[in-house]
Amino acid sequence: MTRADHPTRVERFDRGGQSSNRRTGVHSVRIRVSDAETCGHDIDACGCASVAALSGFLMALHQATGRWQIGLPLAITTAVFWATLPIAIRLVIEHVDVWTLIWSRFVVAAVMLAAWSAMRGGFAQFRTLSRSGWWLILLAAVMLIGNFVGYTIGLDYTTPANAQLLIQAAPLLMSIGGILVFHERFNAWQWAGVVAVAVGLALFAFDQSRHSSVPQQQYLIGAAIVLVSAVVWAVYALAQKQLLQHLGSGAVMMLIYAISALLLTPFASPKQLLGLDNMHMLALGYCLINTVAAYGAFAEALVHWEASRVGVVLAVTPLLTVISVELAHRLNPALVLAETITTLGYVGAAVVVIGSAMASLSRK
Repeated sequence: MTRADHPTRVERFDRGGQSSNRRTGVHSVRIRVSDAETCGHDIDACGCASVAALSGFLMALHQATGRWQIGLPLAITTAVFWATLPIAIRLVIEHVDVWTLIWSRFVVAAVMLAAWSAMRGGFAQFRTLSRSGWWLILLAAVMLIGNFVGYTIGLDYTTPANAQLLIQAAPLLMSIGGILVFHERFNAWQWAGVVAVAVGLALFAFDQSRHSSVPQQQYLIGAAIVLVSAVVWAVYALAQKQLLQHLGSGAVMMLIYAISALLLTPFASPKQLLGLDNMHMLALGYCLINTVAAYGAFAEALVHWEASRVGVVLAVTPLLTVISVELAHRLNPALVLAETITTLGYVGAAVVVIGSAMASLSRK
């Protein structure tokens, strides 16, 4: 028989030799492979618990519940929060440096989620997390910091609509990652939707690059920074999705925020926050709430829906940003500059919406 006829099985046993159903905390791992390969011998891996834990952690890939009726509204909620966030960030960074703003967002989010977990007795589940799980938490935290810092700095070089447009490379990369890593499947209709989203975003980007109020060189610098932040966000999102196999979404986010806040503490200057006027304090407050609400909705969406489909829905975010900027400009023209969009840009926007619907709502 071939190797495919005898797939390798990984079994966990406790010290008494009995099979253990616990996700982590493996005392002894026995790996049994096919008779053709080992002539019936067992390999006792008692001294390699960390290797076995890593293998088990990564082999059990997260599977969504398939309840799109919950996942779709949560993905849309995430898109709305992210679409309006750039406006508030642009206001706050007029008086607060990037590191302090991001640190404050992580601290408040971590405290709020820690309180929520304490009330629900959610801390107990952390004891089941293996060493490889903690490394994955650290990876997700570092990637999220990179995304927050890169996006905020890039936003200082370009307009909110441009930044949100460029950051949409992230959900598209997450969609591709969901297919490659988690073996999610798209049918022909859904692939056509993904292509439509990519084409629509390209048209929208081309229109914005020609009519943006930002100088060309500055636009390119901001674009490069935002695109890098999109790549690291996709890595963060896929790491988070795998962590949902072992922890609840709230617990995952609390750990990521707490570790991120700890890593950024040496670079933060909290005193800057005390000098904000009422308008900028309101903008800061929205940034803080947005962190918990948007990423909480995003994490829960991944529980119920495939990462590939969530990513495609999030592709409509820059269109919602344009609408938000226009509304903010009408309310206070001196506060937010209006975006300039031509017919080509609107065509691209329409193609993005249609493609997103095709990819996210089509049945397998």
